[in-house]
Amino acid sequence: MVRINKYLAQCNLGSRRKVERFVTSGRIKVNGKKMIDLAYQVDTEKDVVEFDNKQVEPSDKMIYLMMNKPKNYLTTKKDKFNRRIVYDLLPDFDMHIFSIGRLDYLSEGLLLFTSDGDFANKIIHPRYKLSKTYKVLIKGKLSHDQIEHLRNGVMINNRKTKKAKVFVNKVKTNTSELKMIIYEGRKRQIRRMIKKIGSEVLELKRLQIGNLKLGSLPPGMWRVLKPEEVLSLRKLVVGD
Repeated sequence: MVRINKYLAQCNLGSRRKVERFVTSGRIKVNGKKMIDLAYQVDTEKDVVEFDNKQVEPSDKMIYLMMNKPKNYLTTKKDKFNRRIVYDLLPDFDMHIFSIGRLDYLSEGLLLFTSDGDFANKIIHPRYKLSKTYKVLIKGKLSHDQIEHLRNGVMINNRKTKKAKVFVNKVKTNTSELKMIIYEGRKRQIRRMIKKIGSEVLELKRLQIGNLKLGSLPPGMWRVLKPEEVLSLRKLVVGD
């Protein structure tokens, strides 16, 4: 018996959070009937599970990729304004591939893709506190108090961000380059943190997730993760 969100993630339909929306919106059927109960336990030997009226089953074949996302690309599969999307940079793998988290339109750097929903859930879930490292170019110079504010957490939507590591790499006349390490992945989090202390992000690049580094991969290029890289990430998010 497997909880329905985990079962659907194993069918390469997306992370557990994403497939939960499929359930609550009525797109999942079990044995011919709509299933909207997130607590339902799938009997893997007897139940027939469908997504949009097509039967789905867990897949043994999994893909794990990393990309150096360029600026001016969306981390989405469709855009009504016909802007460029990261999936244009990937070949057709003949299976459902999705990004693990996102980088916004103007941001660049390390972006992961997989067909393994269970793996994706653990990488993005704040419970596992997986570190994400960024190079951040901002306007102006920061005071000691502003840096401490970033390190100790700022209020975003009435909720304080988790403690972060912040280092000043370079300071020029009108700009500063920071190295920031955060342990959660709220929407546009670093841009909003910097805005909260009175500055503005000019450039944002993700360099590392956990112990996986972007390295010298050129912008717009991707590669398959090595088995030891996948294993290393799994070890950082042990648990269920």
